[in-house]
Amino acid sequence: MKKILHVISSPRGNASYSIQLGNAIVEKLLATWPGSTVKEYNLVTKQFPHLEEALITSFFTPPEARSAENIEALQHSDEAIKALFDADIIVIGAPMYNFSIHSSLKAWVDHIGRAGVTFSYGENGPKGLVTGKKVYIAASSGGVYSEGPLQANDFVVPYLKAVLGFIGITDVTVVRAEGTSIPGIKEHALEKAIKSIAV
Repeated sequence: MKKILHVISSPRGNASYSIQLGNAIVEKLLATWPGSTVKEYNLVTKQFPHLEEALITSFFTPPEARSAENIEALQHSDEAIKALFDADIIVIGAPMYNFSIHSSLKAWVDHIGRAGVTFSYGENGPKGLVTGKKVYIAASSGGVYSEGPLQANDFVVPYLKAVLGFIGITDVTVVRAEGTSIPGIKEHALEKAIKSIAV
């Protein structure tokens, strides 16, 4: 029995390839571990605020010195980090927009990347504090970015792997629905991606 956190970042609803792929991953996880629970984070409707002065100031204010305003500013971040630590498996839907992740997903990353909470700095450099987690990235893109001439333009998967690794999560599996806008590929892109899921 596992606790699964499904992070959704596509604004396209049921038409989204990353949401459909993420749901397929979750379904396979539930089939593998019956009785598991799923917590869904739809970042488009939940709308994590982007970093601003009040939030950054609150990040660096010691807990014992935080005002009511600091505590309120940290509410989204504290909630997101608690969900992250509580989960055994995280499924992240990551559609590509202009070669990178959707701004809602970037906002979530900014809320979970907190010095002293999800990572720390020591004499030997940074150390991730979120350990023992498994992540599946459900990536989608109109073109093919896993290989070929466009590979260098993929700032979705390398970025997410880097930021997750920084906070301590290194067990990451990527499942791609790619070429969803290319005739001859798009017709089978999602089916191919779902068949490739291994849990």
